[in-house]
Amino acid sequence: MTRYPRDMRGYGPNAPDAQWPGGAKVAVQFVLNYEEGGENCLLHGDAASEAFLSDIPGAAQWPGQRHWNIESIYEYGARAGFWRLHKLFTGLNIPVTIYGVASALARNPEQVAAMKSAGWEIASHGLKWVEHKDMPAEEERAAIAEAIRLHTEVVGEPPRGWYTGRCSSNTVRLVAETGQFDYISDTYDDDLPHWVELGEQNQLIIPYTLEANDMRFATAPGWVTGEDFYQYLKDSFDTLYAEGSDGAPKMMSIGLHCRLIGRPGKIAGLKRFLDYIAGFDGVWTPTRLEIAEHWQKTHPHQRFERPSEMSQERFVELYGSIFEHSPWIAERAHGLELGQAHDCAAGVHNALCRIFRTASYQERHDVLTAHPDLAGKLAAAGRLTAESTSEQSSAGLDMLTDEERATFTSLNDAYVAKHGFPFIIAVRDHDKASIMANFHRRIDHSTEVEFEEACKQVERIAEFRLGDLLP
Repeated sequence: MTRYPRDMRGYGPNAPDAQWPGGAKVAVQFVLNYEEGGENCLLHGDAASEAFLSDIPGAAQWPGQRHWNIESIYEYGARAGFWRLHKLFTGLNIPVTIYGVASALARNPEQVAAMKSAGWEIASHGLKWVEHKDMPAEEERAAIAEAIRLHTEVVGEPPRGWYTGRCSSNTVRLVAETGQFDYISDTYDDDLPHWVELGEQNQLIIPYTLEANDMRFATAPGWVTGEDFYQYLKDSFDTLYAEGSDGAPKMMSIGLHCRLIGRPGKIAGLKRFLDYIAGFDGVWTPTRLEIAEHWQKTHPHQRFERPSEMSQERFVELYGSIFEHSPWIAERAHGLELGQAHDCAAGVHNALCRIFRTASYQERHDVLTAHPDLAGKLAAAGRLTAESTSEQSSAGLDMLTDEERATFTSLNDAYVAKHGFPFIIAVRDHDKASIMANFHRRIDHSTEVEFEEACKQVERIAEFRLGDLLP
């Protein structure tokens, strides 16, 4: 048995209605990353200088040396960029969420005071603005604990949101393990918040963005002018606003950095975007914590029994009768590489059908012969499976006239005599008249053609049955 840990399904085709406050059509959420003073630097005990997200093209780390130019670019973010952004957002009364690197916050008390005075949410951006991909789990766990401690000491209260950014494959699990975060944002996987189950912990995820993000002023392909940034934000907003107007409101995250968007030529694009969305009704501009509180209240997590996590015994108990009297199909399907994408009707159906389609001719033939005749002797004797009884009655096959019953019996006998298996049709796709018409049409097919058609109908019946059991 193998299990695939990634979630490729998400909400599937039926995402929930976000029900944003006031009936908003879109939630536009601004994040300001505060990393200045927490980046790689020999002064911070690091082995090399910083090289990430600056205006120096192709910057590389300098092992054992300070990079004066990089340091000064980060300093610009703290000295000038932050205050330009602070004036912009407070002037418009739009709250932002700060992703604050704890060591950076500790080195910038005046900016922290301004964040607090503005009523901005200060979430944690980790202890230091460094890579975590090669960090052992125990070391990262200790860094998370120290980030929380230092953040609480500097800000005056613990963070309720978390985003590492330069994270490892362990980050989300380790942060959730603390049990104290309303949300984690170390994913880019959706336009809506969603829940993940990590052991007994139900953790809310509020996805972030790397594309509606000013970091692309410092990466390729990226923005060159403020107008580039504005146009991308506008196009994203227009798409999401239209979706929200059609009854599917989403969330738009926008990522900002003091040393990038805080430059005069770049911030002009952001100002243009803020002016643009001010002309629309139904736009909510919350902090991420406000989104988390809304989602927890409006869409609390509900666990359900997941097929991908079931024992084989339980899997067969629930799905062994989906293919008529053929539990071996469920037994084999349980051994496939299942994951969260299979925790729905379409997922289990696909797994069961893979086994059926790759079975031997004789095995598939046996599945066909396990099906009862339509309105036949077993139905009359009340010996159908519960699924078959419900299906046949849904098409009115339990309410036949004597003449109709005689016709079905005659057709059944002729069909079985010719093809060697019963006439099979997904009756939920039909009414009594169309079933009879298909019976007359298909009985003249070759057995080879009819075998393939019967197999398709068996899969369709299984699809209906699973739809009664799973999302």
